[in-house]
Amino acid sequence: MMKLLSTALLLLFPGLLSAQLPDDRVAFNDGEELTYMVSYRAKLVPNTEVARVVFRTTRENVGAVPTYRIYANARCLKFFNWFFALDDTYNTWLSVNTLRPVQFSSNLSEGDYRFNSFFSYNWGLMEVNTRYRNPKRHAEEQRRTLALSRDSYDGVALFYNLRARDVSEFTEGEPMTLNLLMEDTIRQVTYRYLGREEKQVKGLGKVKTLKFSLLLVTSSGESFDDGTELFLWISDDRNKIPVLVETPIKVGSVRVRLAKYKNLKYETESFSK
Repeated sequence: MMKLLSTALLLLFPGLLSAQLPDDRVAFNDGEELTYMVSYRAKLVPNTEVARVVFRTTRENVGAVPTYRIYANARCLKFFNWFFALDDTYNTWLSVNTLRPVQFSSNLSEGDYRFNSFFSYNWGLMEVNTRYRNPKRHAEEQRRTLALSRDSYDGVALFYNLRARDVSEFTEGEPMTLNLLMEDTIRQVTYRYLGREEKQVKGLGKVKTLKFSLLLVTSSGESFDDGTELFLWISDDRNKIPVLVETPIKVGSVRVRLAKYKNLKYETESFSK
């Protein structure tokens, strides 16, 4: 489920940020926290909230580089642990000056599935060194070096870079592409801006949003079919917070909604309960 949310939040990535960003282009603060609820619906199953996803931002140095550390965790609600135990944790460290990622880590636990990875970015050489291990497939840790393009970032880094994008740069309906960095490959994702829409979101009321569609591509096809279309609504204000994600999966559909937020940098001008 965390894979769904992090992939959905790629859409507004502004390209490689080579110069120092002015403060008003960074849409989040040290201490910001976003909480999402994940619900599942199938033919004989009513819409049921089954998991919680939390994003938390803090300041932290990586060596001599000042960074925003973005922590993200997805966990099943206690009642559903017997059915599918989920506890996925992601961390990405973004340069305070440019929002380029410096490093990334993930620790995934989904039922009997386990996966760990670590990325170290070298923007001077335009490459990223990846380490990863799936105990069922690899006895030893796997390593690979991949060439970076200007829009090849991990999912969490892309989520926070998207919030520096100026909406006026989008053309409604025009297909665009970006690259999703994974442990041993870079996959192309196609998306479209669909325009402004007022959306009713549980717990938030009516929200003025920017709507996007995404053709989803996955590395293993565990939950999604390649070519699945996913829809994303982002708050139409200076915070640019993803407030709702909807997508079909192989059995049923998944919805992710913003449930709580705190320490936002700007007022929530798009929310009107």
